Amino acid sequence: MNKGKTFSMKGKDVKREIYVVDVKNKILGRVAAKIAHILRGKHKPLYTPHVDVGDKVIILNAKYIKVSGKKEDEKLYFSHSGYPRGDKLLSLRVVRQRDPRRLLWFAVKGMLPKGPLGRKMIKKLTIYPEIKEVSGKVLDI
Repeated sequence: MNKGKTFSMKGKDVKREIYVVDVKNKILGRVAAKIAHILRGKHKPLYTPHVDVGDKVIILNAKYIKVSGKKEDEKLYFSHSGYPRGDKLLSLRVVRQRDPRRLLWFAVKGMLPKGPLGRKMIKKLTIYPEIKEVSGKVLDI
């Protein structure tokens, strides 16, 4: 019988990389799923569910991301002001015009765990609406 110890990853043992993703003309949901996978660290062999082992992700050209079907007009984003009758419904088209970074942020955030660990993971995501010169490992999704 093996008397070896089982290795459990700790937060201080994590080696983080920076991935750069250009999302121009890519479909929103497919890109968001792959980015959430990287932010969680599931692409690493030492993935541990209770430790934040994910890498940092920089997204370029968020303004030019595509959606399939009629989602541009039919998909709605809900927010509430906290006051009675203070609910607001905005279509994807309106959200894209106001701040295109929010589309990807909401999509990725919904695919991460809810709670303190998920809030820590989403902080490793940086989104730029237009192209910008950044350094990191370029990831073709």
